[in-house]
Amino acid sequence: MTDEKNEIDKLIDSMITSGDELVDSLKSVLPDSLSESMVMFHESNVANLKKIRAFLNK
Repeated sequence: MTDEKNEIDKLIDSMITSGDELVDSLKSVLPDSLSESMVMFHESNVANLKKIRAFLNK
């Protein structure tokens, strides 16, 4: 079970990092309104991923 938790932690970290990179890349080419929406959506996803990690690591 510990190995599964470690793999899930790695997956969550990868999802957050990939999302950060995507947002950074797209912010420069999207209009401000879309860029702001995308950033808010990503922040929401990151918060949810962190909640999932905390729940799994109880």
